Amino acid sequence: MVSPVTVVKSEGPKLVPFFKATCVYFVLWLPTSSPSWFSALIKCLPIFCLWVFLLAHGINFLVVHRSASRILAGLIFSALGDAFLIWQEQGYFIHGLLMFAITHILYSSAFGMKPLDLKAGLLMGLISSSCYAFLYSYLSGPFTYLVAVYIALIGFMGWRAVAGMQLCNDLWTWTKLSACIGAMLFMVSDLTVAVNKFCFPVPYSRVIIMATYYAAQMLIALSAVESRDEEDFRKRN
Repeated sequence: MVSPVTVVKSEGPKLVPFFKATCVYFVLWLPTSSPSWFSALIKCLPIFCLWVFLLAHGINFLVVHRSASRILAGLIFSALGDAFLIWQEQGYFIHGLLMFAITHILYSSAFGMKPLDLKAGLLMGLISSSCYAFLYSYLSGPFTYLVAVYIALIGFMGWRAVAGMQLCNDLWTWTKLSACIGAMLFMVSDLTVAVNKFCFPVPYSRVIIMATYYAAQMLIALSAVESRDEEDFRKRN
C-alpha cells in the first residue's frame, strides 16, 4: 500500500490550484442575493481545478481506469449543478438537484458493487430513511418525491463508498478511506442544504455547506488516483 507521505508528495502539488480557488471563493464571499455569471464562475472554480487535477494524470489513465473517468464526469455534472444553484431562487433548484443526482450515480458506479457489504448498506439505509423522515413534514408538491429519490441516490453512493473500506479485513487503502470520508461529507453538505431550504435557517449554513462540499469533492477526486499511485509505486520498487 502506498504511504500517505508518498501521496502528499506526488499529489499535493497538483491540488494547489484547488486550494487557491477555494480560498478565493471564501475570501470574495459573493452574495447569493444577486446571482451572476461571475459568482457562478467563482463558485465552480474549485471544481474546475479538480477537473485539471484528474486530467493531469493523463488521458490514457482516464481511459484505462473507468472509475477515474466516471469521477471526472461526476465533477463535470457537479459544476453544472453548482451553476444552476446560483439561480435557485429564479427556479433552477430542481435543475441543480438533477445534476447532483447524476453526479451521485456516476460516483456510485465509480466505487463499484464489490464488496457488497450488506451491513453497511443497511446502516446507510437507516441513516437515509431517518433523514427523509425528518424532512418529510416540511416538504410539499414535487419535492416530496424528488427529495426522496435524491436521498436514496446519495445514500446509495455513501453505501458504496463505505463498503469499499473493509476495515475488518485490513484491505483498505488511503484512497478508499478518502472516498468514504468524502461521501460522508457530501451527505452532511446536502443535508444542511435541505434543512436550511425546507425546514429552518441553519446558523453559518453557507460555511458548513461549502466547506464540507469542497472537501468532499477533493477527497472523492483523490480516490480516483489509487490505480496510478499503485502502478508508480510498483515501478519504483
